Amino acid sequence: MPDYVVTIESAWLIRDVKSLDDAIGIAISEAGKRLNPNAKYVEVEAGYLTCPYCEETLSSAIVVADTALVGLVLEMKVFRAESEEHAGRIAKSVIGKALRDIPLKLVDVQAQ
Repeated sequence: MPDYVVTIESAWLIRDVKSLDDAIGIAISEAGKRLNPNAKYVEVEAGYLTCPYCEETLSSAIVVADTALVGLVLEMKVFRAESEEHAGRIAKSVIGKALRDIPLKLVDVQAQ
């Protein structure tokens, strides 16, 4: 049974924020706090998008009316899963328990 690295995307909503950098920092901090006791091995990073026109990398965060939506990338290593699908379900379950009410989307599963 191989090991897998699972990448999950999440959307984090933050209210009363003044700048994009503050929003990203708060989102990463809040996600880390919620993951820390049970799933501290999950890596949290700010997400990035590729512009479809110029192919430049853009931040996946936006601030409108002092409210931010920040896209986060969560990466977790799953040991000895039966398949890629099984590894994705395990990661989504572990992360989903820690981040209740946060939308999650499975992005990638890579065998190690």
